[in-house]
Parts: sequence; structure tokens; C-alpha cells
Amino acid sequence: MPYAIALTVVLVGLAAFQLALALGAPWGHFAWGGQHRVLPTGLRIGSGVSILIYALIAVVAWDRVGAIDVFPDLFSDIGMWVIFGYFVLGIVLNAISRSKPERYTMVPVVVVLAALSLLIALG
Repeated sequence: MPYAIALTVVLVGLAAFQLALALGAPWGHFAWGGQHRVLPTGLRIGSGVSILIYALIAVVAWDRVGAIDVFPDLFSDIGMWVIFGYFVLGIVLNAISRSKPERYTMVPVVVVLAALSLLIALG
């Protein structure tokens, strides 16, 4: 359960960041390729969708560790491996970003998320 707590804390931080971006915060150089200071409408919507994805990830993680019972066991077991793969892909995509702030900030964050999701997937 400590891994699910840590994962959730990081996801809540990212959700707050994405909400700020969606509301027009001038932090776009840390996300979405770093090409915009303030995100255009389409990327603001993407930030809103990201918040929903983070919430789903947290629910799957809590289900996987047995703290809640929302999904069938097989779903949360496989789901955590999919989430781990999603974060590994996120490491790669953030690492190749043209934005130095995004690379230097988001790669370590996603490495932590990948490690935590791996630990949860391993059970």
C-alpha cells in the first residue's frame, strides 16, 4: 500500500499542474513538447483529459493493492502492467522533448511513476 500512496501523491501533484495548465498558467514549456508558454485550447483540453487519466490510474493502483474493489482482479493486474508500459513510454517521449525544462523536470517524475507502478504490478 505505501507504493499506491506514493503513486497517488505524485499523480495529485501532476493533476494540479495539468489543471493549472488547463486554466492558462504560463508553464507550457514543461509539458506537451514545451512549444507554448500558455497552452492553446486543444492542449488545454488534453491537460483536462490527463487529469481523468491520472484518476483512473490511481483507482487501478488502489484496486491492485486491495484497498478498494472496483475492477475484477485480472483487470487491475493487467491494468497495472499497461500503466507501467504507459509510464515507460512517457519516459521516452519526455526524454526526446525539444524542451529542456520538460526533459529535466518530467523525465525524473515519470521515472518515479514507472518505478512505483512496476512495484505495484509486481504485487
